[in-house]
Amino acid sequence: MLAEAELAGKPDLQSKSGFFVPTATISAESLAHLLEQFLASAPHAVAVEEGSVLFDFGSARYSVSGEGKCVLHLWSDERNTVRRVLDAEVKDRSLRLQVLRFGQSQPNVLEICADRDPRTGTARRAARMRYQSLLECVLRREYPGFRLEQFSSSPDLEHSFSPVYTRGLLRAGQSAFAILGVNSEETQPSVDAVLTFGILWMDYQRQHLAGRAVVEGLKLFVPPRSSEIVRQRAANLNAEAAKWQLYELDERSAICESIDIADSGNIITRLTRAVDVHAARERFADSIARMQALVPAAEVSVETSSQIVFRLHGLEFARARRTPEPGSFRNRESIIFGVAPAEYELDQSSDALFRELVQRLCQERQPGGWQTNLFFRLAPERWLESLVTRDVRAVDERLDGRFVYSQVPAFAAADRAMLDVLTCTLDGRLAVLELKANEDIDLPLQGLDYWARVRWHQQHGEFTRNGYFAGRDISSAPPLLYLVAPALRVHPATDVLLRYLSPRVEWTLVEIDERWRNGVRVVNRKHPAKATSLGATF
Repeated sequence: MLAEAELAGKPDLQSKSGFFVPTATISAESLAHLLEQFLASAPHAVAVEEGSVLFDFGSARYSVSGEGKCVLHLWSDERNTVRRVLDAEVKDRSLRLQVLRFGQSQPNVLEICADRDPRTGTARRAARMRYQSLLECVLRREYPGFRLEQFSSSPDLEHSFSPVYTRGLLRAGQSAFAILGVNSEETQPSVDAVLTFGILWMDYQRQHLAGRAVVEGLKLFVPPRSSEIVRQRAANLNAEAAKWQLYELDERSAICESIDIADSGNIITRLTRAVDVHAARERFADSIARMQALVPAAEVSVETSSQIVFRLHGLEFARARRTPEPGSFRNRESIIFGVAPAEYELDQSSDALFRELVQRLCQERQPGGWQTNLFFRLAPERWLESLVTRDVRAVDERLDGRFVYSQVPAFAAADRAMLDVLTCTLDGRLAVLELKANEDIDLPLQGLDYWARVRWHQQHGEFTRNGYFAGRDISSAPPLLYLVAPALRVHPATDVLLRYLSPRVEWTLVEIDERWRNGVRVVNRKHPAKATSLGATF
């Protein structure tokens, strides 16, 4: 559909002070195209109105409709909002919509920000400086015998040090600890990633101070009630490689509470029950036949007994679901379509829009497509996942292609996680596959997080009880962990992070050919033993 430059060139729109100003009214089609382009490149976008975040598009959905008047409908589990759109502007990393609430005559601004943190750069820097001063005072109070050095929150791209975190060093003689903290105004994903950046900072200090001081370990400081993911990951690090210490720091009271990471069995997580795929496919046979007639290559994924998803090369474009009819004991089957977060119900009025979407998908989402094309770029990891689940033995011939589960829901605390791929080896050993299509510094510890959840469910008999691996004897040995990514897109910090995983985590870094869309082909594998022979320490 239409990018910003394309919209600016349309005959019914003209540019004025950065705004796209319609000669009459911006059309629903043009707005839908603009939203699609913007949100596709901003998966963490939020909608902000009057200074408050109304919607997070990680879970929220939208649709655009109207004849003559452009009506935007936004909804989530928490709220439902309808606005008439008068004007639209793309500026920096936000989409500013001039909107009217129904029953009001004066418009206001609804802003869709590309980042979950809608604060200005100045506000973020001010919050981080306040936190840096607080953390410095707390450390001087709690560790009077230590000297505080290299305290900073300045970015250092060369060494992957983010400005999100305050870092420093506590030193007493030849003994030292690396310090890393994150303030309460940062996002939860930033808090969860604190261990990744803490390890890199500690490892850097060990190299920098080699021969002059011993960096014994890492002290992490996170906001209250936000440490569960960090604690779980830290529990599965190598306890002999460093002293891992985690604290929750209340910024109002300046009180620190130590968090025990030693109890690796204490994981708050639950597993959803495996769905009877055969029964669900029979139940939705008509919808499946209808979709595959339009898109023969469509992948059918059974999410629940009452809902199935249709994808093309991993990109969801429609789902069929059964819901109770009001005032009746019967269920109604409907098809919802759109590339998230767009969502429309398929009926006579939307059939043309659906066929246009399907036609574009079939033309543009192909292995030989253009890198700049919207549908080609979307959901690369789901595309990779679709290839791996189709032939999991391309990753490792030991894996059993008869038992492959993708996007397995596994909940931990308030976090709703999805395991990329869960399978087992031919001799019944569980295997967790974490996939990344692009460079991601958090790959090793995110994989470790999922490995820990699978291990917990395995030890508690959850897989058998919930219908996974039916008829298969599962080994009691710890799961294998596969980290799969294109060879040229493995983050340079990955080797450092892998050195600090617990020896009980048997991992393999699988590097695949860059042209993986044409088929997954492994070009290199790394294992702990191989890394050790190259000089790494585990």
